Amino acid sequence: MREVQLGSHTVKSHGLTVARTHLHDWLILVLLMLIEIILYAIHPFYRFVGKDMMNDLKYPLKSNTVPVWAVPVYSVLLPIVIFLVVYFRRRDVYDLHHAILGLLFSVLVTAVITDAIKNAVGRPRPDFFWRCFPDGKDVYDMLGNVICHGEKNVIKEGHKSFPSGHTSWSFAGLGFLSLYLSGKIKVFDRRGHIAKLCIIFFPLLFATLVGISRVDDYWHHWQDVFAGGLLGFTVATFCYLQFFAPPYHPEGWGPYAYFRVLEESHGRTQAANVQAMEAQVDNEQDERSIHGCIGISLARNSSSKLEEIESGRT
Repeated sequence: MREVQLGSHTVKSHGLTVARTHLHDWLILVLLMLIEIILYAIHPFYRFVGKDMMNDLKYPLKSNTVPVWAVPVYSVLLPIVIFLVVYFRRRDVYDLHHAILGLLFSVLVTAVITDAIKNAVGRPRPDFFWRCFPDGKDVYDMLGNVICHGEKNVIKEGHKSFPSGHTSWSFAGLGFLSLYLSGKIKVFDRRGHIAKLCIIFFPLLFATLVGISRVDDYWHHWQDVFAGGLLGFTVATFCYLQFFAPPYHPEGWGPYAYFRVLEESHGRTQAANVQAMEAQVDNEQDERSIHGCIGISLARNSSSKLEEIESGRT
C-alpha cells in the first residue's frame, strides 16, 4: 500500500524543492571538498626513520594495480548509475536525491578523516627506502634519521601509509551501495532467499580486493588496509542511516523523507474527509430543522382550520 504513490514525486515535479530543502547540506559538501584539497596539498608529519627501521621498509617500489583515477569511478560514479536505474523504475526523487547526497557525504567525510590521519601520523610506506634513496645509497644524519635525496613528491607520498586511502574510499562508496541494495531488494525480509546476499556481497568483495592489492603493491601495511576498511564502512553506515531505515526494517526499501511526505498527504486527506463529513452533517441538520419548522406551521394552520369548522364559521 505504501508503494501506491510512487511516481508522484519526480525530479521534474519535486526535484528543485528537495534540493532547496537540503541546500545547507550541499554547501557543507563543497566545504568538505575544499578541506580535502587542502589536506592533500599540505605536507605530512615526517616521522623519524632510523637505519634499523629500514629492514621493514625495503619492499620494491611498484605502480598501483588500481590507479588513483579509478577509485572515484567505481566508488562514486558506479553507485550513482545504479541509483539512477532505481529512480527510472520507481520515480522517487527523494530516494535518488538522498542516495546521492548520502553517498557523497560518505566518501568525502571518509576522505577528510583519512587524509587528516595520514598527515598527522606520517607512517612510512613499505617501499619507503626506495622512495627516499632511489639510487640505493642510504644516508643518515647524526641522530640516525634519514636524509632523503629522492623526488619530493615521491617522498611526501612515502609518509602517507596509515590508513589506506584506496581502501577507505572503496568501503565508503561500495559499502554505502551494499547497504542501499540490501534495502531495495529486501534481503532481510525473513523469506529465506539467501541468494540475495550474493548481490550485496559483491561490492564488499570488490572493496576487499582493492585493499588486498594495496598490500600486494607494497604501498601499505596490512594494518593500514584494515583501518581504512573499518573507517570507510563505519562512515558509510552512519551516512546511510541518516536517510534510510536499516535494511532489516520493513520500510528499509525507501528513504525516511518519502514516508514522511506520505504520512503528511494521508493526514491532509483525512482532514479533508473529516471536514466534508462535518459539512454534510451540518447540511442534514439544517434540512431537518427547516422541515421541522414547515411541519409546525402546517400543523398550526390545520388546527386553526378545524377550530373554524367546529365553531360554524365556515
